[in-house]
Amino acid sequence: MTYHSYFSQMDMQRLPRHIAVIMDGNGRWSQKRGMIRGMGHKAGAESLRAATELCRELNIEVLTVYAFSTENWKRPAAEIELLFKLFSQYLDSEIKTLLDNDIQLVASGDISALPEALHKHLQQVMDKTAHCRSMKLNLALNYGGRQELTRAMQNIAVKVQKGELQPQDISMDTISSELYTAGMPDPDLLIRPSGELRLSNFLLWQCAYSEFYFDDVMWPDFGKEDLCRAIIAYQQRDRRFGAVGEAK
Repeated sequence: MTYHSYFSQMDMQRLPRHIAVIMDGNGRWSQKRGMIRGMGHKAGAESLRAATELCRELNIEVLTVYAFSTENWKRPAAEIELLFKLFSQYLDSEIKTLLDNDIQLVASGDISALPEALHKHLQQVMDKTAHCRSMKLNLALNYGGRQELTRAMQNIAVKVQKGELQPQDISMDTISSELYTAGMPDPDLLIRPSGELRLSNFLLWQCAYSEFYFDDVMWPDFGKEDLCRAIIAYQQRDRRFGAVGEAK
């Protein structure tokens, strides 16, 4: 059964505009196979490619993936170095595909703290794809939800201090405009593979009304068919946003 066979079960008029993914389970995938953890990260990059291809095929507006958290700096230095090397290789291998498919690469997080060479490389690819409009691939790199909100509050406080903004005029839109995801729709669907059931400091503000989908499949094994099943499950939810649903 190919992933295209799932399309008949989808309502193409009710697809999520924004899908967010916590790419989890790479290390455990490797350990189960007696491999070094880096092999799981490499396999995970293939799953990211597949997810990006499917989202573009379905005309999803934004795909956000949790690639490296602010807490990931606690990992062994050798693993972090390998991750950054893989990020750089990914940028090299995917730039043509991004351009050919009109996909804009953007980043959420404090990318200035990344190694200089990687930061420069990432910025170059973002600049080269800045004109693309069919889809956004948003890499959450050196990202933390609480850190993002702290940064937003600091930026708003500076505007108040300068007299550019009155405290009583601060709204939810004001806060959203100071987040890394400013201008993007909030995620409709948040996917976390690998069997873990937590947000892990990911898009805390943006996911206030996201539908969560958890799967026991490790991220390196999470293919297009799995993503299709997640979208179908999302479409079966009754999204009320705090209101009363229709009587059935």
